[in-house]
Amino acid sequence: MTSVDEKAEQAIEQWKVRRLIKTLQAAKGNGTSMISLIIPPKDEISRSTKMLNEEYGTASCIKSRTTRLSVLGAITSTLQRLKMYNRTPPNGLIIYCGEMLTEDGKEKKVTIDFEPFKPINTTMYLCDNKFHTEDLMELLESDDKFGFLIMDGNGALYGTLQGNHREVLHKFSVDLPKKHGRGGQSALRFARLRLEKRHNFLRKVAELATQMYITSDRPNITGLVVAGSAEFKQDLTRSDLFDPRLEKVLILPLLDVSYGGENGFNQAIELSAENLKNVKFIQEKRLITSFLDEVAQDTGKYCFGIKDTVTGLEMGAIKTLIVWENMTILRITIRSPSQDTKETHFLTPEAAKDEKLYRNKETGEQLEVVENTSFCEWIVENYKTFGTTLEFITDRSQEGNQFCKGFGGVGGIMRYAVQFDQYDEPDEFNDGGSDDSFM
Repeated sequence: MTSVDEKAEQAIEQWKVRRLIKTLQAAKGNGTSMISLIIPPKDEISRSTKMLNEEYGTASCIKSRTTRLSVLGAITSTLQRLKMYNRTPPNGLIIYCGEMLTEDGKEKKVTIDFEPFKPINTTMYLCDNKFHTEDLMELLESDDKFGFLIMDGNGALYGTLQGNHREVLHKFSVDLPKKHGRGGQSALRFARLRLEKRHNFLRKVAELATQMYITSDRPNITGLVVAGSAEFKQDLTRSDLFDPRLEKVLILPLLDVSYGGENGFNQAIELSAENLKNVKFIQEKRLITSFLDEVAQDTGKYCFGIKDTVTGLEMGAIKTLIVWENMTILRITIRSPSQDTKETHFLTPEAAKDEKLYRNKETGEQLEVVENTSFCEWIVENYKTFGTTLEFITDRSQEGNQFCKGFGGVGGIMRYAVQFDQYDEPDEFNDGGSDDSFM
């Protein structure tokens, strides 16, 4: 079962991979000296080392001296990096190595090696004028587990779908009495028996659903699809027998399928494809809606804008931190060499260019930039120290777009109400440090 914390961790790992892909795709090389190497989990490091040594011999025959030296240099760097690993990591190993052209036309050597956050079952070695990131994109494809409950008058089937893998967990058949034409005094008794058996069937379906899809008091699936060919599915979901914890992950609308059993399972997978794609958006909507509810009710248990959010983080008051994944705000730490003091500013790229920021107002002393990093990168590394949960959102859903444009792309749901006006201090660098430069 995937816990909430593991889910959040995986979302952050995916953000890191997205950022890496963006960097690698922007990198262009001079000649074919950019190596992309993927070693799957159970492959031996020694096999890749042997293959690279053979490639080294082949590359020695390249006629162009410049290309030959750059290719041999990249292969040597890759071999050196492989020596750091005794065995292939559990999820495999990805290495990118080569010389890329910087903005000012100079060549810069880059070597990136990392273990992906989930197993990558691909073998790849390419030496080209660009890095190949197609297989990294596959890591970002959702592997959420969805539950499927297919029920009709003949029985019920419980299954799960994860990526391309579907699995039938349990199925059972039932023989329910049909309507009949016998009248007289026995009609009410027959109807009562029929309704009682239908109720018992619904009870059994609901109890098994709880057993299959609830672990440690929470759902072990991202979403539950309920499908069937009769009114049983509506009766089940409206009934008090249906577990309220499963109602939270129920994916609507309920699906009408022509069959029961495994044929119905296959048909339900096809019909729900579009809804399952939207689950990420649904989760995002729920998160931002809970934030907007706090704002609408004016509970004080919310913050937005970089200034208040950083104050809330330092107080340890933010329960859930919401950040737009493409936010451009920078975190710049400046040091005064004479006084040996440091100041940290959170600024937009435009505000960060202001030269007044890097000079002491009173003495005119040139200040030293100790750190200049994006807020997103800094918070990914440090959010645990503030005791908060980090959630990245996109601006592709309506609510996400509203959050990015209306609230500056950063905010949080608080553990308790905070009056941020009380914590406002006169800012030494008011032009770049004010909240206007953040939003």
